[in-house]
Amino acid sequence: MGFAARHLLGIEDLSREEIEGLLESSRSFKEVLRRDIKKVPAMRGKTVVNLFYEASTRTRTSFEIAGKRLSADVINVSVSTSSVVKGESLLDTARNIEALNPDVIVVRHSSSGAPHFLARSVQCSVVNAGDGSHEHPTQALLDAFTMLEHGKKLEGLKVAIIGDVAHSRVARSNIHLLGKMGAEIRLAGPSTLMPRGVERLPVQIFSCMEDALAEADVVMMLRIQMERQGKGYFPSLREYSRFYGLTSARLALAKEDALVMHPGPMNRGIEISADVADGPRSVIMDQVTNGLAVRMAVLFLVSGGSKE
Repeated sequence: MGFAARHLLGIEDLSREEIEGLLESSRSFKEVLRRDIKKVPAMRGKTVVNLFYEASTRTRTSFEIAGKRLSADVINVSVSTSSVVKGESLLDTARNIEALNPDVIVVRHSSSGAPHFLARSVQCSVVNAGDGSHEHPTQALLDAFTMLEHGKKLEGLKVAIIGDVAHSRVARSNIHLLGKMGAEIRLAGPSTLMPRGVERLPVQIFSCMEDALAEADVVMMLRIQMERQGKGYFPSLREYSRFYGLTSARLALAKEDALVMHPGPMNRGIEISADVADGPRSVIMDQVTNGLAVRMAVLFLVSGGSKE
């Protein structure tokens, strides 16, 4: 069974088979990206609208390039210059876009559940490019794809996810995906940055970063999301870095061939040191490249590609 759904709203509701189908399709599109001519006619005549209510570099750019590599017409809606600034609601914005007959709306929104709301309200396909602190499904897919590409097997893989877990949609999607695929997930960070109910998730929780890193196969650092926080989660950035920043010395606790990952943007010198971010074990730039293949696969499949 592959992936044949009309929407991609999150990882939580996907089966292991659907995840495997998305990853297999991503592998095919990664081969396309290695060609001299990287454009294919898979979505010729179809239209993709990128509707981003939050700032983005990697996700928005890769969705745009992905659509164009598939020969789709791609429209980027800048919320700051749209009717949203005049008070137009998300629903009215989406309905006006839908009246132009797009095939896919890719949405990023600060409110958790916004893509699910849109999927119930419009006829075209909806792809979640990140909703509040809820999920970021394509990031988890590209992370898993990167692990596989570097020779890791997800079953039994020891993955340490470090930092601001409470506000991280990346962490949530990765927990859902890696848990379904049989990985061992370790979370570490200040207790104030752990989500409520985390003990009910298929994870191990560590207050000490060093314990979480011991013999880890993958180290995934998370950005401190100051824009989603109030005050008082930790004493200072300096104090946070002292206990939860990834340095070369701490990375030495993980396995010798451990991968270092980060969804970006990085706060160098806070959650990760520059020598680690740019070091030989870092696959951060590979994550960015693989995001393009994954998003090509997602756009292709939700627009009906699996039926063709």
